[in-house]
Amino acid sequence: MSGIGKVAVIGAGVMGAGIAAQVANAGVPVVLLDIVKEGAASRSAIAEGAVAALLKADPAPFMSRAAAKLVATGNIEDDLGLLADCDWIVEAVVERLDVKQALYRKIEGVRKAGSVVSSNTSTIPLASLISGLPETFARDFCITHFFNPPRYMRLLEVVKGELTRPEAIALVSRFADAALGKSVITPKDRPGFIANRLGVFWIQCAVIEAIEQGLEVEEADAVIGKPMGIPKTGVFGLIDLVGLDLMPHVMDSMIGLLPPEDPLHAIHRPQPLIERMIADGYTGRKGKGGFYRLNRAGGGKVKEAISLVTGEYRPQRKADLEALATTRGDLKALLAHPDPAGRYALRVLGQTLAYAAALVPEAADDVAAVDEAMRLGYNWKWGPFELIDQLGAPWLAEHLAAEGLPVPPLLTLAGDRKFYRIEAGRRQYLGTDGAYHDLVRPEGVLLLADLKLDRQPVLKNGSAALWDIGDGVACFEFTSKMNALDPDTMALLGKSIKTVAKQFKALVIYNEGSNFSAGANLGLAIFAANIAAWTEIEQLVAAGQETYRALKYAPFPVVGAPSGLALGGGCEILLHCDAVQAHAETYVGLVECGVGLVPAWGGCKEMLSRWSAPGRLPKGPMPAVAKVFETVSTATVAKSAAEAKELLFLRPSDGITMNRYRLLADAKAKALELARDYTPPEPVDLTLPGESGKVGMQMAAEGFHRRGIATTHDLVVAGALATVLSGNGADVTKPVTEEEVLEVERAQFMRLIRYPATLARIESILETGKPLRN
Repeated sequence: MSGIGKVAVIGAGVMGAGIAAQVANAGVPVVLLDIVKEGAASRSAIAEGAVAALLKADPAPFMSRAAAKLVATGNIEDDLGLLADCDWIVEAVVERLDVKQALYRKIEGVRKAGSVVSSNTSTIPLASLISGLPETFARDFCITHFFNPPRYMRLLEVVKGELTRPEAIALVSRFADAALGKSVITPKDRPGFIANRLGVFWIQCAVIEAIEQGLEVEEADAVIGKPMGIPKTGVFGLIDLVGLDLMPHVMDSMIGLLPPEDPLHAIHRPQPLIERMIADGYTGRKGKGGFYRLNRAGGGKVKEAISLVTGEYRPQRKADLEALATTRGDLKALLAHPDPAGRYALRVLGQTLAYAAALVPEAADDVAAVDEAMRLGYNWKWGPFELIDQLGAPWLAEHLAAEGLPVPPLLTLAGDRKFYRIEAGRRQYLGTDGAYHDLVRPEGVLLLADLKLDRQPVLKNGSAALWDIGDGVACFEFTSKMNALDPDTMALLGKSIKTVAKQFKALVIYNEGSNFSAGANLGLAIFAANIAAWTEIEQLVAAGQETYRALKYAPFPVVGAPSGLALGGGCEILLHCDAVQAHAETYVGLVECGVGLVPAWGGCKEMLSRWSAPGRLPKGPMPAVAKVFETVSTATVAKSAAEAKELLFLRPSDGITMNRYRLLADAKAKALELARDYTPPEPVDLTLPGESGKVGMQMAAEGFHRRGIATTHDLVVAGALATVLSGNGADVTKPVTEEEVLEVERAQFMRLIRYPATLARIESILETGKPLRN
């Protein structure tokens, strides 16, 4: 796999252990070493304890418990010999140059020739790290800066030195891309590289401006959040997440490394409030609280925020800002608004975008690298230069000058041009030479967004589209909000099946939204139920069943390519595909019971079929039925594609793609492979346990009810699910057809949708996003 068959990580702290876990998630053996803990029963207690902690952590660093078995633990006194057959050795120890260099000398004595050694540092220059070390070591050395948590953060900054072999950088980059799922950028060896250099400036600027302008934390986070495409944590919520005590260390490090003329110096000053909070143990979520806290005094749970004005905690309140209310998401209007919130937005974003422009080419070769760094390293929706394009470079330059701030040369170079443009169906960026250059994707990357630049959809309506992605393969894309499935989705899917049968070899179901599909559009369901449009609801259920069956038995192969949430109907469409190529971070589940319903687009029959396969479970109808009942009644959601395989939401033969950018290309390749000699599947009859099995499942549910685990309405829903899975009184000696199971699914769904308790659950999900326990 990309030339790397075994990896070592030295340093079993949060980052080192997380890196080791992600290597194991890729199916690659990894050695995790740390120092010997004095007085511990085991000399490798630190590394062993780190793996144990990883298995308990939430969100989980491991994609499956099986991955943990690929991590071998040890210590650097007894087990350095384990590095001898490692292709890549990652150092993630304390940020002290003397400690790192002493370790490197030990590594040099045991590693094999040509193995790559890298440091996870972002605060010590690469030239300092290799100073005084042999040239043989320097040629194989680089910096690989991961972001925390390593499983979920997709950015990796790879920094080379003057002596680093190009082959070493290529080896690590290929592996990080394809196996670890990282988007690799190659910043220059400058303090903080790209993401943290800009991120630290942005955070410091936002904090200083909020304090000095008298804003409260809720107001600052409301401004520096959704309007700018920044996660809802804003700035102060983000600081709470990473830890207040980390801020002074990072700032001191950056200030010590950057030249006096760097703009970070101009916004660096003591922050007595933060110093006091740290001293009092208010270090964020890992401490007693931070800028936000949950006050449990007197047995209560009161959400509080600290006042930046008084320095005292008070009940948290909603930000009520005229600037946000009147500008309604118009970023330029927000920055031009005269009230304090508008001025705050302009001061923070203006200085941040100016700083980003000053980093090219000083820290990054091009604007695309900076944008990718902030999108994937800080979860910004738009990179800095994409934001500048929204505002216009001349507009930003004018407002910077009005604020007495310097205008970076790159803004002057751009003039009235955008940093990104579409030319002849190609996405291009503006270079520092003043010319536009094609944005070149790595080999094996195929994005639907790029394909759309030079073509029109084959079919399209308000909820979905069908695209020609080349080589005889079509792509069906959900386009509704949260990619929820509605009558228009089903109508276009049905039409697409007929079109693909005539014009294409295969079909891929894929989209580039944050989530594959959150399931059926519950808003439409609750509206129809409130006006007693039962016939229309049943028609939608029947249409979904018929369309999914047509998909399953189509005369061409169908490959599902999910990423993110694939719930309810989104899960059911995957169950009807010939194969699935899933992004590693795919979260699949039949969650209908949580809203008082049962799966009714064939999910029950498909799960029964999978668990009933020969050799899967002990013989007889009940083991498979009991397993499906357990999974579906509890609305279990797989927390990774690997876990989805264990639950049989995915087949053992289904593929997993680690890098989100490579998902469509991998799915297309799988579809073409299946198309070579494709034959549609044959219908499978099921052997179901009938009334005795139904009673057994109901008794299990009643046991949970007596223990207080299941609610009263849970019993009703469980009874309906038991009716479906048992075959509604089926004769255990007589096979049950797919059509018969679908009929029972539909009938039980229609029975449950009429319950007020079910409607209350649906309303709760729509209004709060949380399930109602009634």
